[in-house]
Amino acid sequence: MKISGSYEFNAAPEKVWSSLTDPESLSGCIPGCEALKSVGQDRYEAAISVAIGPIRGKFDAKISMLDQEPNKSYKLVIEGRGTSGFVNGEAVVTLLANGAATTVQVDGDSQSGGLLARVGQRMMESVAKSQMDRFFNCLREATEA
Repeated sequence: MKISGSYEFNAAPEKVWSSLTDPESLSGCIPGCEALKSVGQDRYEAAISVAIGPIRGKFDAKISMLDQEPNKSYKLVIEGRGTSGFVNGEAVVTLLANGAATTVQVDGDSQSGGLLARVGQRMMESVAKSQMDRFFNCLREATEA
């Protein structure tokens, strides 16, 4: 499944980058995040609760931020496993300076399987987009405060 989005921040790319790469900011804004811990340089493990239609589950996720170009872009890789299935995804996150503001562009692709995919397949795209919007709206509020 392909997913993309564009988000405007009233802050310089350096400030947005700092929020996008700060574990405390991330854990506070990732929907359903119950725990996020660093397990190495730009690598994290997370416990995330997810609900898609009638399916609810907890996922143990591995998150990596690769190919970083500070204040410009990075590749986000997520591998999540839980009792209701799995979700794997990759996205390129790009920051574009726009005067005193910053546009964050996200272009990604994900795969899912198990009960989650069978039962929630038709809802996956709208739920993924909604979760991404929630994350970036939260991060925007934190960054602009």
